[in-house]
Amino acid sequence: MVKRASSFCLLSCVVVLLFSLVSAVPDNRQDNQNNKRKMTTEKKEMEVVKNLDLERYMGRWYEIASFPSIFQPKNGVDTRATYSLNPDGTVHVLNEVWNGGKRAFIEGSAYKTDPKSDEAKFKVKFYVPPFLPIIPVTGDYWVLYIDPEYQHAVIGQATRSYLWILSRTAHVEEETYKALVEKAVEEGYDVSKLHKTPQSDTPPESN
Repeated sequence: MVKRASSFCLLSCVVVLLFSLVSAVPDNRQDNQNNKRKMTTEKKEMEVVKNLDLERYMGRWYEIASFPSIFQPKNGVDTRATYSLNPDGTVHVLNEVWNGGKRAFIEGSAYKTDPKSDEAKFKVKFYVPPFLPIIPVTGDYWVLYIDPEYQHAVIGQATRSYLWILSRTAHVEEETYKALVEKAVEEGYDVSKLHKTPQSDTPPESN
């Protein structure tokens, strides 16, 4: 749900994996063993929250940190998402970010990837450009962690290309932040790519 965009576009990211071969037989055996271990780690399925209380999850979430991506303003601040239930059971998504003092936003909808599953795996659909919705863009939204009070969450997706740390408040204690980052590490994320999102002490109004 927290897939941010400028006012004009939302681009998708393609990850290409390259493998190299070596010719020495002894080294091949060792490299093959290392590659198998690496591939096993990469293919390890992430644990996703089960039986998420969707009504409790609704409301505003502030982005505390995320992986930078090509579809978001480089100097964006005060990034946040607001979720509300639609009558048909889907979720209305409003993503907002401020850049240079100007508000950019995009609206979309989210729905369970598999309605019969108890896992918190969602699809989020946006239409771009926001001012004239024409092209649908869909992405994954997996809730990897939610605290018992529904105050902090870690969001990822299948390829581990994107990661978000969210909070009900614009700021979190450093100890809490480190604990949330550790949750991402446990799911195989390279958290060295994680950047904290600047948040104002007084969050801006939407209008």
